[in-house]
Amino acid sequence: MKNKILFYALLGLVTLVGNAQSEYPKSQIEKGVTELYEAMVTQNKTKLDKLTMTDLTYGHSSGTIENKKEYIEAIMTGSFDFSSIIPEDHSVIISGDTGISRHLFVAKGTNNGEPADVRIGVMMTWQKIKNKWLLLARQAYKL
Repeated sequence: MKNKILFYALLGLVTLVGNAQSEYPKSQIEKGVTELYEAMVTQNKTKLDKLTMTDLTYGHSSGTIENKKEYIEAIMTGSFDFSSIIPEDHSVIISGDTGISRHLFVAKGTNNGEPADVRIGVMMTWQKIKNKWLLLARQAYKL
């Protein structure tokens, strides 16, 4: 009887640890999304560079596609100036060293000096490189 109780206690512990480990990469990607949006709001070029892969493809809901250099340049000097960006209804799935983030991109800012609100859908692909999650691709879509 003692062995049975010990067995089930260990099984429960292994299940808890396994669930916690599977949630860890998800929280890392959620943190990456938050850090990316903070860097966009603060126009932190260094942080944007560190969070994105060299081969980044960044798709806008308008259909415009930018590479990494174009994306960062648009954040630094473009017509849209973000004052806040919040990811809503965030979900993350992991498959090996790849993570997919889906959320609503809810932002406030100015576009050519005029107040602007943005609410679009976003899917991001993150890849784990040397224990760090980096943005490889982003595609936005109109809701």
